[in-house]
Amino acid sequence: MQIQPKPDQAVDSLAKARAIYEKLLTEQRSAMLATVNADGWPLASYAPFALDQAKNFYLFVSTLSQHTANLARSGQASLMLIADEAQSLQVFARQRLTFSCRATPLARDSEAWSGASLLYEARFGDFFQLVRDFSDFQMFRFTPEQGWLVAGFGQAYEISGAALDQFSHRRENIKDNGGG
Repeated sequence: MQIQPKPDQAVDSLAKARAIYEKLLTEQRSAMLATVNADGWPLASYAPFALDQAKNFYLFVSTLSQHTANLARSGQASLMLIADEAQSLQVFARQRLTFSCRATPLARDSEAWSGASLLYEARFGDFFQLVRDFSDFQMFRFTPEQGWLVAGFGQAYEISGAALDQFSHRRENIKDNGGG
């Protein structure tokens, strides 16, 4: 038997989920990055990111890395922001936010690159000023198409909408398989 939350509990849960969503977006400074190479092999990596008001992510990555080649080839990636393991109450239910994204390289002489570099400089300051002119780095814009938030056990949400502001609680139907 599945117990449904009372309407006021559902509103509270949604408000908490939205707060966790915003906290992950604002407090995390790096994203886990998943790409796939030309042979279909997955690659996990990470990179610092900056975020604009439209929730586009910007990652400044080395052209010497495998993930940059994968991004340039496929234009697709998954990004995950995850709460610090040391600060999580339960390692099995770390709060995390995952997006499926389109990745677009930005030309250094473009207005988009200039805007992204201002975001990066505001977020990372002196260090970005040091590396911004490295010729072996490329800026990518990651445009999320859909997302998922795990706020805790039984608190999984699909995120959609043009502004990535629509939350749908994910409920799995558990079937009795006669096992145990």
